[in-house]
Amino acid sequence: MEAFCAELAGVVIGIRCACPETRLFLKDYETEKEAAFTVEAGAADLEWARAELDRQDGAEGREPRRRAGSVLEKMALHRLLAEGLTEYSVLLVHGSALALDGAGCIFTAPSGTGKSTHAALWRRVFGERVLMLNDDKPLLRVGAEGVTVYGSPWDGKHHLSRNASAPLRAVARIVRAAENKVEPLPKDRAFQVLMTQAYASRDPAVMARILRLEQQILDQVPFFDLRCNMEPEAARIACAAMGLSGP
Repeated sequence: MEAFCAELAGVVIGIRCACPETRLFLKDYETEKEAAFTVEAGAADLEWARAELDRQDGAEGREPRRRAGSVLEKMALHRLLAEGLTEYSVLLVHGSALALDGAGCIFTAPSGTGKSTHAALWRRVFGERVLMLNDDKPLLRVGAEGVTVYGSPWDGKHHLSRNASAPLRAVARIVRAAENKVEPLPKDRAFQVLMTQAYASRDPAVMARILRLEQQILDQVPFFDLRCNMEPEAARIACAAMGLSGP
C-alpha cells in the first residue's frame, strides 16, 4: 500500500492506494504538503466501481470487460475525491475547460456533442493565448474571491489537462447548429445545465453541499447557450459574446 499526498483544486488530500499506476496517474498533483483529509478505496468501493463499469458496458450493448485493479481503484478514488472535496467548496463538473488570456471558460454538453472540438477551435484561433486546463472533468472551487476552475487528472480520451487554474468567467452549453449564435441563459435554465453536468451523489448530506455550491456558482458566473458550427468563426463569436478577451 502506497501513501502520498495530492493537491486538487487547492485542497491537499492524503491518498492510500494499492496500485502503483494510481500514484503515477496523480503524479502531476503530488505534493509534500499536509493533507486536509485522506481517502482509500476499500473493497466496497472497488466493487462499486466494477459494477458501475459493467453497467456502462451493458448500456453500450457490449459484454462486461475484465478490469485491471488500477482501473477500478482510479474510478473508486474519483468518487471518493469528488464527494470529499465538496466539504471544501469544490465541485467536479463534466466539461472542457480552458483559459484565454487568464480568463477561465467551460464548454459543457452531453458526450459527443462537440465541446472538445469547440475547445480545439479556440486553440486553433487564439493560439498560445489559450491554456487548456482539462478536457473532461475540471474542478470548480467557490471562494470569497469568486469561482476558480482547476485542472484534474481525469481528462478524457484526448488526455488534455494540466495542474493549473484560472478565475471562471463563463460557462457555455454547446448546441450544434448551422449558424453561430450566443445567448445568456436565465438562472432556471442555467441551473438545469449545471445539475445535469455536475457530479451528483446518492448521499443526502453530500448532495445538499453540491446544491449549495451550484447555487453559489450560478450567483457568480454567467451561463450561455452557444449554438455553433465547427468553423473557426464560432470561436471568435463565442469569445466576444461571452465578454472574454478580444480577437
